[in-house]
Amino acid sequence: MSLFHPHLTHHVGFKPIDPLGDGLREDILAEQAEPDRIVLELRPDENEMLKYLKVLTEDSDRIDFSES
Repeated sequence: MSLFHPHLTHHVGFKPIDPLGDGLREDILAEQAEPDRIVLELRPDENEMLKYLKVLTEDSDRIDFSES
């Protein structure tokens, strides 16, 4: 008897695992809908960033721009 006999074949399918399938998704959505929620927005100061990059490029001991 062949292992591939039509009556012996089974189709196996897997559902994707939802890491938030334990109800955490609903908790997160409820928290995000609250009026007093905390909203984190990272907005770097452009001038501070330019000063930092200028210091990095002037200090040759800190960064090596040569190709390896």
